[in-house]
Amino acid sequence: MDVVDLAALGESFTRDPYPVYARLRAQGPVHRIRMPEGGASAWLVVGYEAGRAALADSRLSKDWDKASPALPLGSVSPGPHMLRADPPDHTRLRKLVAREFTSRRVEELAPRIQKTTDALLDRMLTAPDGRADLVEALSFPLPISVICELLGVPDLDRASFRAWSNDALGATDPEVRKTAAASMARYIAELVEDKRQRPGDDLLSALMHGSGDDGDRLSHEELVGMAWLLLVAGHETTVNLISNGVLALLTHPEQLAALRADASLIDNAVEEVLRYEGPVETPTYRFTTEPLTIGDTVVPGGGELVLVALADADRDPARFPSPDRFDISRDSRGHVAFGHGIHYCLGAPLARLEARIAIGTLLDRCPGLSLDIHPAAITWRPGMMIRGPLSLPVRFTR
Repeated sequence: MDVVDLAALGESFTRDPYPVYARLRAQGPVHRIRMPEGGASAWLVVGYEAGRAALADSRLSKDWDKASPALPLGSVSPGPHMLRADPPDHTRLRKLVAREFTSRRVEELAPRIQKTTDALLDRMLTAPDGRADLVEALSFPLPISVICELLGVPDLDRASFRAWSNDALGATDPEVRKTAAASMARYIAELVEDKRQRPGDDLLSALMHGSGDDGDRLSHEELVGMAWLLLVAGHETTVNLISNGVLALLTHPEQLAALRADASLIDNAVEEVLRYEGPVETPTYRFTTEPLTIGDTVVPGGGELVLVALADADRDPARFPSPDRFDISRDSRGHVAFGHGIHYCLGAPLARLEARIAIGTLLDRCPGLSLDIHPAAITWRPGMMIRGPLSLPVRFTR
């Protein structure tokens, strides 16, 4: 099979990967690719049915110990967690976290999310020129504030953490990813140790001192890994969900007008953003434990890297008619923006809640909101995992 060199496509692929995925999908459900991140080779699964099946296929392992030694991969995780585990370890870890990360705990955050959103917009709206970078003003500070409050780490060095997270998840240079991951690992280990000394009424303390029905609890290494997962996944997804949502609305004025005319459409609007421009382009890595056939292609066993293009699955016309049309009245149910199967995102309710509040409040308080940059000039995050703009210049009236 010919190798499709996505790395060679450069910025054009980063800015708009959808036509590339569509062309590949027309040829078949799986392709050998060279990734932008360090040029590693992988098998890319495109299309809704093939992607959804791959996400639930037990022959694809999340355990990095199952990866082929030939893969030039640099680990970005400082410890074991749910997204790097298979059953029964995954089942055990998810059960311990789900026991504490309840829907009630999430819903109780709603007043705090609203208060934080209001405070951030109060500050943004003081700009004398009526301009702001929405990523800096709202999309980043809101989710990081919420996840820090949830975990009980209010003193997080947010500037450093953001830089490490961006590099660990998106840098094209493997050494840059490795260095950022190591810095983040040291920092998170210190956070966990500090929380051990000074526990509170928060999720990290509950995970540290709580236990399952059988007395099982997370080890120190698992706590560090879980803190990393909750901090990174807990803000990265929502940062880009908010930014992508505002960008989609501002570039589709008829949809923006419809939402302004009927605020009850906000839930559906968030679901359509997730389908149309979801924050996760491809989820975390999977590795083959045995050969598997996808379409007419046999993907070898032995730890081959497999990526599922969530971004393409949710633009497959076989599942979503006119998939490149952004339509907040569409029935977007069934999208895979948060994954599918046992690794479905545990934080999906929190991300949805934050996006509803952030986008709804922003539109309510900024009736004249508009882009302050041509959409083609927006710089998108590098890499194939996280999808979102690095900055989003906007203008507004108060």
